[in-house]
Amino acid sequence: MFYESTRGGLKSKSSAEAIKMGIAPDGGLFVPESPVKLSPDEIYGLVNLSYQERAVQILKHFLDDYSMEELVECVNLAYTKEKFGSDDIVPVVKLNENVHVLELWHGPTCAFKDMALQILPHLLVKAVAKTGETDETVILVATSGDTGKAALEGFKDVKGTKVIVFFPSEGVSQVQKMQMVTQEGNNTYSVGVNGNFDDAQNGVKAIFTNDSMNDKMSKNGFKFSSANSINWGRLVPQIVYYFSAYADLIKTKEIQEGDKINIVVPTGNFGNILAAYYAMEMGLPVNKLICASNENNVLTEFLKTGVYDRRREFKKTSSPSMDILISSNLERLLFEITEHDSWLITEWMKSLKEEGVYTIDPDTKKKISKNFWGGFTTEAETLKTIECIFNEYSYVIDTHTAVGIDVYDKYVISTGDMTKTIIASTASPFKFNESVVKAIFGENSINNKSEFELLGILAEKCNLTVPDGLKDLDKRPVRHKTVCEKEAMKSVVENILTI
Repeated sequence: MFYESTRGGLKSKSSAEAIKMGIAPDGGLFVPESPVKLSPDEIYGLVNLSYQERAVQILKHFLDDYSMEELVECVNLAYTKEKFGSDDIVPVVKLNENVHVLELWHGPTCAFKDMALQILPHLLVKAVAKTGETDETVILVATSGDTGKAALEGFKDVKGTKVIVFFPSEGVSQVQKMQMVTQEGNNTYSVGVNGNFDDAQNGVKAIFTNDSMNDKMSKNGFKFSSANSINWGRLVPQIVYYFSAYADLIKTKEIQEGDKINIVVPTGNFGNILAAYYAMEMGLPVNKLICASNENNVLTEFLKTGVYDRRREFKKTSSPSMDILISSNLERLLFEITEHDSWLITEWMKSLKEEGVYTIDPDTKKKISKNFWGGFTTEAETLKTIECIFNEYSYVIDTHTAVGIDVYDKYVISTGDMTKTIIASTASPFKFNESVVKAIFGENSINNKSEFELLGILAEKCNLTVPDGLKDLDKRPVRHKTVCEKEAMKSVVENILTI
């Protein structure tokens, strides 16, 4: 399997090269040059396998320059009972006859990003060795909250790497911020940015594609890579859990072989739902991919109109990991839908950068609408959904999962489609405990209480256990205190690397 840039500048790169580079020099994202197709027998053969075995069976098609022994090693190091709390890794919880929740947050940082960022460091280290690279790898990350901590934790003390994370200083929850600024490890750096996630993401992209910066890096023995979902090595592990969820539904006799399912994904940067799209293209029986947004509903409008317009008010919401106006991975979808038309993709992305908007052609919009449905949720609806799910099912969900469930309800009302559905639950309710406690127990329950006090309250009142990764966060020493303007991000990287 070889990889090419969505903007046409690079072709025929191995998966190891694509993972090592993270983003192509032309600013494009790496995608497989040819599709992967699984037979029904291969899909149904996953049913009686462990999660680790399922992962190897999926990843081997995309990472065929890795030996089976190497893949098994990477998978077994990433997905352990110790890190994920049980052998299930990604439990599927039945909410009602039609709806199942895919809990993707049992990893060490309590968010779905662990599913990729526990394996990416192992894939990257092997990629560096495979390609004969001798420079130290600098992982550069922009985060809206969860990716940052997951990257810091995944790459902590990994030999031959440094990891630098930029996050919006006032645009993440207290818990998310403390997870990042208290991060241990002799190769980890967490930096606040005075701006929003798009500012951080644009700054990271600009550093990646700055020729003089890359020359300076090379002269000093460094090379950039990424742990954002712009890195194919971040995205490809996410394909696995959709196949795993389908296999689990067959195993528990909730569906039969060949039955179609819907998949609902609360979406910001479009990577998680893109992984579901790749699973569908590989042969997973999917009826509809439902893209759920919060009040930053640029994707909802795009799916309905074919116009991507980031020229709007940026809203800080209770689901901050989705507070994004530039969904980077949409570029990959457009590249696939247009049958790898890099010229067209380059024009659209240029228009987005320079004018803040682009419009796709009617044929491309029609093809997208065949597979995707988009909706969004208001802040009030998000909190009401958390309350309703708790009252009806005694099940506690976070704000992002609530967005997914509310948009799914709107989809059913709009279409009448009662196909069995998997809803991707992307974070533990403990990560966004203030909103969750307020939704379930009322405004008075959070008065004069910090997020760290609310961890205990949520656990006690809902008969839950605070995850190890969040216990006593407020008592840990703050190790990372740098905050910068968005224009100064390049200088911060230079200072960290002393180049």
